[in-house]
Amino acid sequence: MKLLFIINILFVGVTFSQSDGFFIARLKYNGGGDWYNDPSAEINLLKFISQNTNIKTSPKYEFVDLSTGNIFAYPFLFMTGHGNIVFSDAEAKKLRSYLEAGGFLYVDDDYGLDKAFRREIKKVFPDKDLVEIPFDYGLYNCVFDFRNGPPKTHEHDKKPPQGFGIFLNGRLCVYYTYESNPSDGWADPDIHKDPPTKREEALRFGTNIVVWSMIN
Repeated sequence: MKLLFIINILFVGVTFSQSDGFFIARLKYNGGGDWYNDPSAEINLLKFISQNTNIKTSPKYEFVDLSTGNIFAYPFLFMTGHGNIVFSDAEAKKLRSYLEAGGFLYVDDDYGLDKAFRREIKKVFPDKDLVEIPFDYGLYNCVFDFRNGPPKTHEHDKKPPQGFGIFLNGRLCVYYTYESNPSDGWADPDIHKDPPTKREEALRFGTNIVVWSMIN
């Protein structure tokens, strides 16, 4: 049975059109990290959202170059990878403008991204820190119940999964998962060979992230 939502969306300054449904753009970045890995992830997540809610989606793989692309055409940016990230001053300023205008960035550490991401997000928001999101926050129960916070999709360093955020005027504009890696669970089943229950859990969690980006 589909979960039903009545969602009013206002992204001030972000000029995307919903005529073809909600879509996600993979954020391309410099520095050598594999920003492009698992291109099936967003497609499968958007298909799952369309099948399990009344949200119309556009399930296709798109990427946008932070230095030259129009990130303002996308309501939701997704960033992942295993290695280094480098934002130029101009890119950091552009990303901050996008987030201040109502855009949303989800970052998933695919293992090895943490140090670089924390360093580079400080270029975007030198005046703000990533804060751990409490388990009773709305993102964790807006559609599916994650009362213990982010799921543990992949083991990594055997640390507990964590979710961090940056808020602007009370709105969560950056969400970051560490030691969790749900986006690997979105990928085609033959990629990481996760069991169906793990993939379902990851897709449900991704649905929460997308829905929260639309309503918070």
